[in-house]
Order: sequence, then C-alpha cells, then structure tokens
Amino acid sequence: MESINKRGFASDNNSGVHPNILKSFEQVNIGHTIAYGDDIYTQQAVAKFKEIFGDDIEVFFVFIGSAANVLGLQSITQRHNAIICADTAHINVDECGAPERFTSCKLLTVASPNGKLTVDMVKKHMHGFGFQHHAQPKVISISQVSELGTVYKPSEVRTLADFAHSNNMLLHMDGARLANAAVSLNMGFREFTRDAGVDVLSFGGTKNGMMYGEAIVFFNKQLAHDFMYTRKQGLQLASKMRYISAQFIAYLNNNQWHGTATHSNRMAKILEEKVRQISSVQITQPVEANAVFAIVPSHIIPKLQEEYFFSVWDEDKSEVRWMTSWDTTEDDIEKFAAKIRELI
Repeated sequence: MESINKRGFASDNNSGVHPNILKSFEQVNIGHTIAYGDDIYTQQAVAKFKEIFGDDIEVFFVFIGSAANVLGLQSITQRHNAIICADTAHINVDECGAPERFTSCKLLTVASPNGKLTVDMVKKHMHGFGFQHHAQPKVISISQVSELGTVYKPSEVRTLADFAHSNNMLLHMDGARLANAAVSLNMGFREFTRDAGVDVLSFGGTKNGMMYGEAIVFFNKQLAHDFMYTRKQGLQLASKMRYISAQFIAYLNNNQWHGTATHSNRMAKILEEKVRQISSVQITQPVEANAVFAIVPSHIIPKLQEEYFFSVWDEDKSEVRWMTSWDTTEDDIEKFAAKIRELI
C-alpha cells in the first residue's frame, strides 16, 4: 500500500477529502429528498453563495472543473465566436479539446511568461470584428490562480474586464484554486471576482479539500437564462445533488475554505524556502499560492519520482511543478528537500 498511497507534490487533486467534508455526507444521508437540485440542502448551498456574492446571481452545481469551464463558456458564446486565453490555460492544455468541441469556438491563445493575461497581450487578437471570415472574439478567459501559480490582483482583473466590456466581450474566470487566490490576496471572493468585473466564474472546491463538485456562478442572471438545459444536456445535472450541496455548505461554513487554503499556501512558502537553500535548484515563478515551479538537475528527476509524485512542467528546461495541499505537512517537505539534497 505504500507505493499506492505515498505522499507527493504532484497535484492538490491527489490529496484526500477533509474530515469536515466527509461528515457532511453523513449529515444529509438521511431518508429521502427531492432529486436534481430541488432539495433543501441545495437551497441552503445556493444561499451561501448569495451571502458571498449578492442575491442577484445564478448558481449551478456540476461534478468537475472542466465541465464548469466548458458549460460556462458554452452558455455565453455562439459557434462563430472565439475565446482568448493564455497558452498555459487549463481550457487550452488540459481539457482534451472539450472547450472547442462543446462550444464550437476557436481558442485564441496568448504566450504569457507568468500565466497571466494583460490587455496588451490580448490586443493581438482584437481584429476581424464584423468580418465573416474570422471567428469573432467574445470572451477573455483567465485562471485565478493561474496555471503557473501566479495570482491576479483585483486591479488587473478589473482592467481586463473593462477592456472586454468596452469591446462587447465578456470575462470568464476559471477559479479552480479560487480559495488559494483569496488567501494570497487577503480578501474575500467577491472583491476580485464580481466587484472586479467578472461575468462568469467557475468556483472550485475539489482542489481544496472537497471530494468533488464545482459551481458555475453567473453575475449577470440574463447570461444564465436557459442554463438549466445546458447543464442537463452537458450530462452535469446530478440526481442526488444534495451530496454536492452538502459539501459546499461545509466548505463555506465557518470559513472552512480559508483554513485549508491558508495551510496549503503556507506549505508552499516553506517548500520554497527549503529548496532555495539547495544551490542546484532555481525557482522560476513567484510563489503566490500553493505551487512551486523550479528547474532542477535532470538526472535527479526519475529517482525523485520513484518516491514522490510530481509533474515535469518543461522537459527541455528540466522545470518541475510541486503542488502543496491542505494535508501537506512540514515533515513531508523536510523529507522531500532532504531527498533532493541526497540525489544531487
């Protein structure tokens, strides 16, 4: 079992489920209730989101983050549209072409050294409007936290939102690690999402201690006018939705999300401090959330992976990605750093 359940730094998806989330299943696993989201627990979970973001929103629960992104984007685009994103964006790299297949939109990518978009980067794709031979840009999609572990400041989000809206476009945010961003920014969710001009948000929980379940939040209710059909057709309408909803209730109650994300981010800073002391390791991105990117001697990677899960980000540069999680311990980090020193 050690080889199956060994500790690692590959992904915050690899960690288990927080005990409070597991308890939430027991708390709602009583008797019968209405299926497909018409239950009291889903109502309570939606109410939690409205406490955070305001009453005039629409919230829909789905199983996974890719579905949240794909269906959210599908609901705000037409087949002839284009979606602008960073070349490292999850929707571009890690969703198996689903955004393009299900939206029928073209993804227009922008090279970004830190995973974040700026207006100047986006402008390269701002042409061909009204020209029937070109896909029409409609959405700017950003990730918060970015795929390179960097965090958008509210002002950066607002600048992109204002630019999008001034060009009759919308701003979508992939918030798979939204809690880690909130902790990094030391603010609530609303301040760098709705208040900063985001139109549609994929609100993640799986990477921060939930078992499964994500939310799609529409800050303009008109954008969600027929989303119930989009979700059903997209195979994301849970029959026993109370088990997703119960997790979100536990996740948002008493700032559970804040405690787990705070720990995860703190572990990443400790990991950064430990590996910076190793002369052969070069940190390549600022550590702003729960990811550490580093260049390491290529010869140690296979042997290190025999004992610890982690991903090689760029083989040509020997760049790796180490992710911390809500259950990462300082002992995990001490042993990991010691192993790197031993192999070097």
